[in-house]
Amino acid sequence: MSYCLNPSCPQPQNTNNGKFCQTCGAKLLLKERYRAIKPIGQGGFGRTFLAVDEDKPSKPRCVIKQFYPQAQGTSTVQKAVELFNQEAMRLDELGKHPQIPELLAYFTQDDRQYLVQEFIDGQNLAEELALKGAFNETQIRQLLNNLLSVLQFCHSRQVIHRDIKPENIIRRRFPLGGEENQQHRDLVLVDFGASKFVTHTALNRTGTSIGSPEYVAPEQIRGQAIFASDIYSLGATCVRLLTERSPFDLYDINNDTWIWQRYVKSPVSEELNSILDKMLQSIPARRYQTTDEVLTDLNKKSSVATTLTIPSKPVVTSPPPTSTTSTPTPSYNPIEKELEEMRTTFLGGTKSANNKAMRSPQQSTNQPTPHSKIDQELEELRAKYLGNNSPD
Repeated sequence: MSYCLNPSCPQPQNTNNGKFCQTCGAKLLLKERYRAIKPIGQGGFGRTFLAVDEDKPSKPRCVIKQFYPQAQGTSTVQKAVELFNQEAMRLDELGKHPQIPELLAYFTQDDRQYLVQEFIDGQNLAEELALKGAFNETQIRQLLNNLLSVLQFCHSRQVIHRDIKPENIIRRRFPLGGEENQQHRDLVLVDFGASKFVTHTALNRTGTSIGSPEYVAPEQIRGQAIFASDIYSLGATCVRLLTERSPFDLYDINNDTWIWQRYVKSPVSEELNSILDKMLQSIPARRYQTTDEVLTDLNKKSSVATTLTIPSKPVVTSPPPTSTTSTPTPSYNPIEKELEEMRTTFLGGTKSANNKAMRSPQQSTNQPTPHSKIDQELEELRAKYLGNNSPD
C-alpha cells in the first residue's frame, strides 16, 4: 500500500507497492527508498506522512514531512520556508540523542521540499492527558527530570526549542532496549520547526514571535526568546497536565499571579509548588536561568537530621527518689530520651522497642543494626553527642 504525495492527486491511496501512482502517475518513492503509507498530520506549512524505508531489509518506519504551505502572501511563505529549513538544520546540529527524533534525510524532489526523520511510536502528552486524566506529583517530577536533561542538551548546543507543549512531547510506546533507567528517558521532544540557534547578538535582537500562545513566555511573545523561555514553557506544560486546564485559565490577569494551585487534581508539595512558580515567573530575571538550577532544586534530598534539634547543653534532672529496698533504676541520659522520642515520632513503635534501638553498640550486641534511613541518622546523632560510650 502506498500514498501519493502529489497534493493535486484526486485519489492518492494506492493499493499496491508500485513505483508510480495509479491515478496521477507521480512517483511513489522519495529518493528511490522512502514510501509514504498514510497521512498522519497537516498544518499551515506542510503535511506529515507515516512511511517506510525500503532501502533497509527491516523496512523500518519513518516520518516524511512535506513542505506544502497553505498560507498566502510572499512574507508568510518565506517565513514558512525558513521554519522548514530550520527544523532540518536543528535536527542535524543536535545529532543523535535518544529523546530527539533523528534526521534521516533532507532534500527536494519534484520542486517540493521534504524532510525524513525517525518515527516515534507513542502518544503525545495531550493525548495521554485526554485518555488518562490529570498527572500527579510523581509523574510531574519524572517528566521534569526526563525533559530538563533534553533541554540541557539542546541549550548546550545553543538551541532554543521555543514550542514546548504537551502536543510536542511523545511518550514512546516501547522504550528503547539495552539502556539503564529507561523509564526516565521515555519522553521524546519533537517539532524543532520553531527552534532557534542562538548567537551572542541574537539574544538582544527582537525577532518574530513563534510558539503556542498558551505556553509562550512573555519575552518570547515580544520576539526575544532566551534559554529561560523554554523553562517557562515547560512549567506551563506541567500546570496544564496537573489541572487539565489551559494555562490561560490558570493565570489571574487582574492580580498578575498564577492560580493553578486551585485546580490541581491531586495534592502538590510545597517544594514542587515553589519550583513550578519559579519556572513560571513572568520576569525572566526572577525565573530559573538554566536547567541545572531547576534540576538541583528538584532533586534536593531533605535530611531528617536537619529538622531535628538537639540541645547543646542538656538539662540534667535528678532521678525520682527510690525505696531503699527496691532495685535502683539506672539514670536516663536526657539526650537518649530525646532521641528515643524522635524515633517514636518518625517511626512509631513501642517504648521498649525504642529503648533497644537507642542503646549503644555495647548494650545491644545481640540486636541487629537499624537499616532505615531515620534509624541511621538518629544513630549518627547519638554518636555525635554521646560518643561510643553507653549511656549512664
